[in-house]
Amino acid sequence: MLVTRFAPSPTGLLHLGHAFAAITAHDEGGCFLLRMEDLDTARCREQFVSATFEDLRWLGLSWEEPVLRQSARGEAYRAALAKLDTAGLTYPCFCTRKEIADEIARAVEAPHGPDGRIYPGTCRHLSAEARADKIASGVPFAVRLDAAKAAMHVGALTFEEQGAGPTGEHGIIAVDPLLFGDVVLARKDLPAAYHLAVVVDDAFQGVNLVTRGNDLFAAAHVQRLLLALLGLPVPTYAHHRLILDERGRKFSKRDHAVTLRSLRESGETPAALRAKLFGSV
Repeated sequence: MLVTRFAPSPTGLLHLGHAFAAITAHDEGGCFLLRMEDLDTARCREQFVSATFEDLRWLGLSWEEPVLRQSARGEAYRAALAKLDTAGLTYPCFCTRKEIADEIARAVEAPHGPDGRIYPGTCRHLSAEARADKIASGVPFAVRLDAAKAAMHVGALTFEEQGAGPTGEHGIIAVDPLLFGDVVLARKDLPAAYHLAVVVDDAFQGVNLVTRGNDLFAAAHVQRLLLALLGLPVPTYAHHRLILDERGRKFSKRDHAVTLRSLRESGETPAALRAKLFGSV
């Protein structure tokens, strides 16, 4: 059975971009799941969880129950981290954001990834003793993936793209395991960062078609790497176009004029909204 999902973070009201993503996943057919990516407890709010349910029902969407909450999945993420650590593929990173920025600024050549310059690997070179001393002293740290070791561990990888990536990518895509460098897998205040949580949860829920915006196309590279390292099933991906404002920018949760709630209150109907979003496709 085809299994898709919509996985928003409840940090604000849903907007037009969310509507397009949710409808696209729902209308693939099969089993449609809803997941709340609410790991960031400092920013996530229950009022936005309730608002998400309300907006999706207004759109005419239904989903399988129960709704998965990432905030209840800490044990699963810790188990995944432990597996990677046992394989020697992670390391603690004690750098602050400022220290990382300063190190990058000093570098003659700093490699770039999809999100800008990538972490230079400062803490990767610390000795086991230095790491132990810092941890014993209570220095906060994140857990990073050693991308180079991980790439050697799994060898060549691919993923299947059924949509059309940002520049028309389609079909079998070769994975670049170093694209994001040594990504953060967990932080001192979060049991898992985005890339780790999403692959663990998609596998747990049996998601076999990941539909999402083109802005996350590059993420498939690092997520495919993590799937291989953890021995998890590999979904097919279908990245879709983004819904942009009149300036060609992605919609933001801060833009209240295009939230589904404001559109509904202004008299918009689900049918009219669908026609706007999909009429030109």
